[in-house]
Amino acid sequence: MASGATLASKSALPGAGGIKTVSAGSSGRAAADADPNQPLLDVRGVTIQYKTQRHLVTATYRVGFNVLQGDRFVVLGPSGCGKSTLLKAVGGYLQPTEGEIRLKGELIKKPGPDRIMVFQEFDQLLPWKTVLENVAFPLKTTGTLHAKAAQERAMDYIKMVNLSKFAHSYPHTLSGGMKQRVAIARAMAMEPDILLMDEPFAALDALTRVRMQDELLALWDEIRFTVLFVTHSIPEAIKIGSRILLLSPHPGQVKAEINSVPRGQENSNEAAALGREIHEMLFADQIEEAPNA
Repeated sequence: MASGATLASKSALPGAGGIKTVSAGSSGRAAADADPNQPLLDVRGVTIQYKTQRHLVTATYRVGFNVLQGDRFVVLGPSGCGKSTLLKAVGGYLQPTEGEIRLKGELIKKPGPDRIMVFQEFDQLLPWKTVLENVAFPLKTTGTLHAKAAQERAMDYIKMVNLSKFAHSYPHTLSGGMKQRVAIARAMAMEPDILLMDEPFAALDALTRVRMQDELLALWDEIRFTVLFVTHSIPEAIKIGSRILLLSPHPGQVKAEINSVPRGQENSNEAAALGREIHEMLFADQIEEAPNA
C-alpha cells in the first residue's frame, strides 16, 4: 500500500430489500470558514440512485470524503462507477438518496455560484459570443459584477490561461485545448469556493492533455484554488491530485483514500510505484477472479 493510504471498510451492497438509512454523523456544527481546520466540502454516506424504465440503478453507495481549502482532490475509478454522478450531486443537480453533502457547513440543496463545473465536451461555450464575452457572461447574468467590472475580471482570467490574443475570437476558431482553457477561465472568473472538473481533458489528444494538466497545475500554483477533479486515468490522478479517492466498479464505493506524490515528482519512481499500487487496489477483485493460465 502506498504511503499515506487509508483504506475504507467496504459496506455491504444494497440487497433486494432496499437500502437502510445510515447516520450521516453529527450536524449543526460551525461553518467551515469559521474554523480553517474544518473541511470545505463534506460528503457523508452518500448513496445516489436513479430509475430507468426497467431498473432502479444504484450509482454510488455510502460514499464519504472531505475536501479541504486548497485541495486538489481527485475521484478516480473505472467507467460506470458513479464519479460524474457524484460530481453532479456536489454541484446540486442531483439529490442523494441517503447521506448528505455540505459546503462550508451548509447542506447543498441546489446549484449555486459557489460551485462551478467544467465538463469534457468542447461545446460548453456559447458559439455566438467571443472568448471575452463567454468568460464575462456568468458574471453578468448572475449579477456578480456590473458590465465593466465583469469584463475586467474576465480579461484577467483570460490572461491567466494565456489566451489574451484570442479574447475577441469566436469558439469555432479555437482548438479543443483552447476551448477548454476558455471554459476553465470562465469557471475561475466566478471565483467559486470549489471548482468541479468532470474529466475535462479526456477528449483531448495525448500531447494537448499533458499540456492542459501542466497549465492547470501552474494556475493552481498561482491562485491555490480548491478543485474536485474526476478522472478514470491513473497517471492523471497522480499528477493532478494532492489526494486521491478510489471508487470501486459499479456501484461506486470507497476503496481507499491516498496521498499523491509531491508536486514535481509526477514522473518519479515513487509515482510509478504508486500507479501500480492504485491499479492493484482498483482491480484486485478482477485479478483474484481471473482463471489460472
